Amino acid sequence: MASIAICPGSFDPITLGHVDIIKRGAKVFEEVHVVVMNNSSKNPLFTAEERLELIREVTKDLSNVTVDVHSGLLVEYARVKNANAILRGLRAVSDFEYEMQITAMNRKLEKNVETFFMMTNNQYSFLSSSIVKEVAKYGGNVADLVPPAVEKALKEKYTTPIK
Repeated sequence: MASIAICPGSFDPITLGHVDIIKRGAKVFEEVHVVVMNNSSKNPLFTAEERLELIREVTKDLSNVTVDVHSGLLVEYARVKNANAILRGLRAVSDFEYEMQITAMNRKLEKNVETFFMMTNNQYSFLSSSIVKEVAKYGGNVADLVPPAVEKALKEKYTTPIK
């Protein structure tokens, strides 16, 4: 059986922490499907299509990584892709409680898909898309937090006049 992992997230926007997990996952799994999911509790800055394009841009050199959008249950997407793993990044112990709940529900819905947790690189342990957006919104430097394409997209979002 091929080792196929799904790496889900809202990626609004993708950060260097996300990229680190994706690159490291690509070394472990034969295929990694990065899937942009909608989080109903969040109001995204970027559309799903914009997030998809940004992720494609920053992962274009990873031959075993594909990028997609899905609006249903993650385990349904995993079934369609014949994936046997979900790859999740953990920054801190506080992430673990939430991730355990999600993992338990995914296991209840699909027992043949295992969740693998990967600890983030220490240099990204504080990093979240929300923090990046907040800093960028007020003109702070996010160059060492996101890929260049994302930095450019953030500048464009926050300098566009409100209609």
